[in-house]
Order: sequence, then C-alpha cells, then structure tokens
Amino acid sequence: MNIDIPRNVCQIIKKLESSGFEAYIVGGCVRDAFLGKTPKDYDITTSASPEEIKKCFDDCAVIETGIKHGTVTVVSEGENIEVTTFRIDGEYIDGRHPEKVQFSKNLLDDLSRRDFTINAMAYNPRVGLIDNFGGQSDLFNRRIVCVGDPSVRFREDALRILRAMRFASELDFEIEENTAEAIHNMKGNLANISEERISEELTKLLMGESPCNVLINYSDVISRIIPEIKPCIGFDQHNRYHIYDIWKHSAVSVEHSKHQEEVRLALMLHDIGKPGCFKLDDEGNGHFFGHEKIGAEMAEKILRRLRFPNDVVERTAKLIKYHYVTPVNDYKVVRRLLATVGEEDFFLLAEVMKGDNRAKHSSCFERVHVLEAMSDKAQEIIDKKLCIKIADLAVSGSDMIELGFSGAEIGEVLKSLLDAVLDEKIGNTYDELMDYAENCHNTNP
Repeated sequence: MNIDIPRNVCQIIKKLESSGFEAYIVGGCVRDAFLGKTPKDYDITTSASPEEIKKCFDDCAVIETGIKHGTVTVVSEGENIEVTTFRIDGEYIDGRHPEKVQFSKNLLDDLSRRDFTINAMAYNPRVGLIDNFGGQSDLFNRRIVCVGDPSVRFREDALRILRAMRFASELDFEIEENTAEAIHNMKGNLANISEERISEELTKLLMGESPCNVLINYSDVISRIIPEIKPCIGFDQHNRYHIYDIWKHSAVSVEHSKHQEEVRLALMLHDIGKPGCFKLDDEGNGHFFGHEKIGAEMAEKILRRLRFPNDVVERTAKLIKYHYVTPVNDYKVVRRLLATVGEEDFFLLAEVMKGDNRAKHSSCFERVHVLEAMSDKAQEIIDKKLCIKIADLAVSGSDMIELGFSGAEIGEVLKSLLDAVLDEKIGNTYDELMDYAENCHNTNP
C-alpha cells in the first residue's frame, strides 16, 4: 500500500536521505493512513542525531522541542514537523518518562519502545512499510495489542493504560487478552499520572465512537480514577424505566449521545448520586429523590479534582442538576427552562436528556421526540428574541429607582417582573412592566 504523504513531509524525508540518513513517517500518521483517515500531523523518525538534523536543515527554522530526547521541530511551509532520532529508552523511574535515552542507528530499536503495534509502524515512500510487530494485521483484526510484554509497557508509562482504553473507544477495537489482563492488574500505577493527563485521556475516551464497552469492561480502571462510581457498578435500580444497573445505564447513555465534552461528561456522572439516595417503596420500586442535585455537587468535586477547566466543571454540573426535568412540549415550560439554564446550555441539556432516555426502557424513547420538539420551540423563542432573562426586560434598574425601589429591592422586583413575563401574566412592554412594578411597590410599602 502506498501512503500519500504531503509534499513538505516528503521534502524533509528526501533531504535526510540525500544526506545519508534513514527517515520514515511513524506512529499515528501511519496508523490513520491505513484506516483511511487524514492524519492530523506527521511525525518523522530518523537515524540522524539531533545535531545532524539541525545541520541538514540549517536553511530552515528549527526548534529544539525536546532535544534531550532526540526531538527537534522543522518548520516546513509554515507547518511544524517533529523529527526524532531513532532511540532506545532508558529506565522509567517515575512511571511516566524515561530517565535518559540512547540514540540509535537502528529503526527496530525505535519501533520496539513504542506502546501498541498499531502505533509501531513506519513508512518511507521508497522503502515502503516497516511493520515488525504485526500492526497492520492488528488494524485489520481491530485489536489493541502492546508491543512486547504489556506489563513492561504499562510499568514504563501508566498513561498507556488509558491510551489503550482510549484507542479502543475511538477506533471501536477490542483490547487483546494479555494487554487487557495487564490493564486490570496494573491500574494502580495510574497514581503516578497527573490529573491533567488523566482528564485529557478520559475525555478522548468518552468522545470516541464506542465508549460504552470500554466503560463497562474497564469499570475497575475508571473507578481507580473516580472512586465515587464504585457504588454504581452493578447497582440494581428496581425501577420499571430502567433495564440496566446504574453504571451500565450511564455507559450506554454516553454512547448514545452527542459528541460534546460536557454532554458526555455529564452522562458519565449524571446518576452518580443515586446510590446514596436509594429508597424502596412498599411495592419494591426504587426511587432516587434528589439524586440530580447531589450528583451535580459530586460531579463538581470530581471534575475539579481532575483539574478540568472551570467552565467545563460548571457547565457539566449544571447539566446534571437539571437533567431530571420532565420533558414537556409546552411553550411556557420551554421558555421557563430557557430562562433557568440559558440559551446555549438548554440545547446541551436536551442532548443529555436524550442520551439518558435512550439508555432506558423503550417506553422512554418517545421522550426523545418530545425533547426534539422542545428544542425547536426554544430556537423559535430565541429567534423571536422573546424575553427570557432580566436583561431582556423593557425596563431597567433605573426605572425601578424612579418608582421608589432601592438596594436589594431593585433586583427582587426585576426578578418578579421576569417571572410574571415568563408566566405570561403580563407582556414585556414598558407600560405593563411599570404598572406591575408599581403595584408591587404599593403592596409592599
């Protein structure tokens, strides 16, 4: 198979070869090309040392990106291309990075240190594919397989545990038996990984095409990261609307939702408060009163602990807090919900609620259609620029001061005016609002 490589990347390879060195594209770009995907970027590996690379490209901008580990960045046609010397990794003392590296002239040395077979292929337009570890076969068989001993690979760098799970989700692949066993056995090594790297890989896992099976089959790994989910695993909901335990329901809902970070984070955690709220009634039916509020509070703590950005934390917690609103295709209900959660978050909340209901008994599927109709109504309200927040009112705080309101009263009366407009008691006109406000003032002198 021939891989179509961009001109600027080919030029770098040819220039290295004309100087007497080997050079190949390697890793994810080769994998993606075989999968029929356009690679996001191209990495080159070469027998040239960092100093020799710099000398080859003395007519280009060269950035010493990670020269200690053999990587320099060549700026070619305005694009940054990483070029790394063949290397052998030293001992991984911190369970994340090699203490030192040894440069090599042998491509096999470099491929041997890589994480998975599908990422250990190299390609050169003149030489063709170099695949010493069966990566092409594993791509064909849709398998994630470690290069060499999985325990060694994960001991070197525990982040590879989550990377294996992430690739399985993104590519809809199975994780090979020995690799899977090592993941389960070595999950404790994730303690060596920073929260930022964990959250990055977890997000990519959730955003994959097939996160459900990974979340279910590796729930012990997820609970190592998020211990709060342990009570959810296998928890029978004793509820006629639910056909799965709490964690499986959450996993299925993630997969059946929009590819949006806060939506999928919210669905992973939306029922995390249920075990602590569980009550059985006299007929044996399970209830979880208040789980959405408790779940939102738990989710906020979890996401802050994992160092997610503040805006992602706050939005995800809000989506969980309101996910249990009953879908009603009513103009007034939609307008009120828009006012409560805001324009942008309304549509994300609808997506969370859709995912939630797609993971329930089939009797709940009709709610998805209701939510779609609610979204249409919300868009209509927005397009018509109808009043849904205090700033939309035809009066302002200055008008309330003229009526004699002061201090905290001003905010309170404006909120009362908004509630009256949302409940369609009055229209959003200056005269109606001022009359209503004046009556409030007269009622509460």
